Amino acid sequence: MEFTYVLTLSCKDKPGIVHAVSGFLLERGANIEEAAQYNDHATGLFFMRVQFVCAGVSPADLHTHTGEFATAHAMNWGLHRLHQPMRTVILVSQQGHCLNDLLFRWKSGLLPLDIRAIVSNHRDFYQLAASYNVPFHHIPVTAATKAQAEARQFDIIAQEEAELVVLARYMQILSDDLCRKLSGRAINIHHSFLPSFKGAKPYYQAHDRGVKLIGATAHYVTADLDEGPIIEQDVARVDHTHTVEDLTAIGRDTESQVLARAVKWHSEHRVLLNGHKTVVFK
Repeated sequence: MEFTYVLTLSCKDKPGIVHAVSGFLLERGANIEEAAQYNDHATGLFFMRVQFVCAGVSPADLHTHTGEFATAHAMNWGLHRLHQPMRTVILVSQQGHCLNDLLFRWKSGLLPLDIRAIVSNHRDFYQLAASYNVPFHHIPVTAATKAQAEARQFDIIAQEEAELVVLARYMQILSDDLCRKLSGRAINIHHSFLPSFKGAKPYYQAHDRGVKLIGATAHYVTADLDEGPIIEQDVARVDHTHTVEDLTAIGRDTESQVLARAVKWHSEHRVLLNGHKTVVFK
């Protein structure tokens, strides 16, 4: 049976890597459909993403052979079926613009996801979840119950075998322990005003200061708050005629678009970690 795969890899840069990868795939009767590579001269690392079709080898054997090949070349690697939706759990609080956008794109066939559950510390979006036939889990969080709440959240993530966790304006700081458990598979979105305008009502603060640019950042979650490897960013210009409500609406639109792009690229295995940065093969 014919399957389409994505192979991602990174290793120390050296001559002949592309030739070796192409030869490895050719020996297994694979046909390369898309390939992208990047040499980071600052770190001496090589990154590559290859999309190919293969029919002559079983998925299990191909995985085994790829592992042997990658080990021989000291590569970090991943091999994925392209059209297999990524199992996803979404965390949200009381701002639903990103959640609503992701659900609509998913149901419209624009995101290769399998959204298995929505987890929230508030009840606001249980009806929205029900309208998409997605299980909704209400897990309140207080300072006294944070550890127990996170344990329940991680149980749901594990039970759903989630490959991706999206913090779609989830307004709780994750513990270092949960950040470590979700390393490389949790994406957060926030407005671009950090660290200048912290705390409540950042758009009011920005309006008061007369900002001319507002935007959003999507990044992987780490124990360093809002400082994980950046996947995508965007900005929109504003001026003195925009009200606080205008800024908020523009900011929410930007957040939704940036998060959707980051989730899409991650779910298509286009994002490779490069230390504190990312390589994104768009």
